[in-house]
Amino acid sequence: MIYVDADACPVKTEVEKVGMRHGVRVFVVSNGGLRPSQNPMVETVIVPDGPDIADMWIADRAGVGDVVITGDIPLAAKCVAAGARVLKHNGEALTQANIGNVLATRDLMTDIRAADPFRQGGGKAFSKSDRSRFLDSLERELRAAKLTK
Repeated sequence: MIYVDADACPVKTEVEKVGMRHGVRVFVVSNGGLRPSQNPMVETVIVPDGPDIADMWIADRAGVGDVVITGDIPLAAKCVAAGARVLKHNGEALTQANIGNVLATRDLMTDIRAADPFRQGGGKAFSKSDRSRFLDSLERELRAAKLTK
């Protein structure tokens, strides 16, 4: 299965297309505001409002052979620990080998932003090359996930 942390996810359409090509069920999880897909293989899951409720829903279900799409690093860490394959929206794979460093960097940047209220920058915009890299990575991760089931 593919689990999509859908809040602010720029690649929902791409996930649906690749998932359908592989015959994989897709769960698009958010706390509302999404137009449900008409595709019977795509389930839109609306969770109650609250901090990290969508993340908890995904983390409770994702495991070996599943692919999780998220930009949320703590959620990614939980899913990697459960054996799921995790991709960020730009196609970067988060694995046992790199999740510790990514989590530490996230925590460091949170501390830096808290210490300097003028350093709140938003990062770079999502690009065509990010979308292309994501599609390649998702294809690769789905093939690998099929081998682990």
